[in-house]
Amino acid sequence: MTTISRERIAQIEARRDELQALMATGDLPSDRFVAVSKEYAELEPVAAAAGEVRRLRQEAESLAYMAEDTGDEELRAMAAEELRDNRTALEAADRRLALALLPRDAADERAAMLEIRAGTGGDEAALFAGDLLRMYQRYAEGQGWRVEVISGSSSDAGGFKEVVASVTGSGVFAKLKFEAGVHRVQRVPATEAGGRIHTSAATVAVLPEAEEVDVRIDEAKDLRIDVYRSSGPGGQSVNTTDSAVRITHLPTGLVVIQQDEKSQHKNKAKALKVLRTRLYEAERERLANERSGTRKAMVGSGDRSERIRTYNFPQGRVTDHRINLTLHRLPEILEGEMDELIGALIAEDEAERLASLDD
Repeated sequence: MTTISRERIAQIEARRDELQALMATGDLPSDRFVAVSKEYAELEPVAAAAGEVRRLRQEAESLAYMAEDTGDEELRAMAAEELRDNRTALEAADRRLALALLPRDAADERAAMLEIRAGTGGDEAALFAGDLLRMYQRYAEGQGWRVEVISGSSSDAGGFKEVVASVTGSGVFAKLKFEAGVHRVQRVPATEAGGRIHTSAATVAVLPEAEEVDVRIDEAKDLRIDVYRSSGPGGQSVNTTDSAVRITHLPTGLVVIQQDEKSQHKNKAKALKVLRTRLYEAERERLANERSGTRKAMVGSGDRSERIRTYNFPQGRVTDHRINLTLHRLPEILEGEMDELIGALIAEDEAERLASLDD
């Protein structure tokens, strides 16, 4: 693993102290103070990790000297034992500092748009898409997040052909982004008289939500907005007024349809939110290629053979194929107990990024 140099540690701590001094003067213009405060807030935990590494390194030097050069055998033995403990602590501190210095995904702290679509498997795939939505809703509850279903197309047998939800809270995208891909389920459908196991699939896309400042849209020039009568169920007024909204983004050809609300204004606001998020993600991919491939590569085709994770009901297991992790806790995971699974994916991502620093 990469070892951060003494010079780099000194630079980090010096910059932290410089920012602290600037904020203490009280002479900064408000916009400058906000910028300095933001930089300090981001740098302070990095500086704290750097300070711990510096302290442990200094301690290691003193202990190494005592373990080798002191004439007192008992003191030498004590120093050697403390040195072993120090090296363990130093290795962990070095890792924390290296992780703190890794480039951050600017979208990690954002809310996310969660899109789930039934793939191969007909009604069973739609039921599974509904199971996935419920799983993420339960997980979000445990995280203190809020989930709002933006739009959904139900299947006749239950579940969803497709559903789009907004997930808001702290660090949503950082945790949910690893859920993007094809999820496969193996179970005996309730309608299967012969007890045969069926395999179905659903695709999940996770997009960081955009804010108005991220994507500038000139409604007069960039959008074509059509309103029409909703074709789906939804109460007395939904089907009798022109409440449904279809927005076409003319520069890109992206189309968003929203008809779940009775109010045309609410449908328009939701459609714009979805459109802005999709445009933001497209720009992220174009500029930085921060995540692998395009949107199509993210979710695949929904075919059974493509998968990032398998949910096997007969065996009560969940297997994530990217990290070869199998957990025999299927019922709990479907109830939103996903911390172990998501934590393992985050740890693997961190390990890969740390290894890339050594290449």
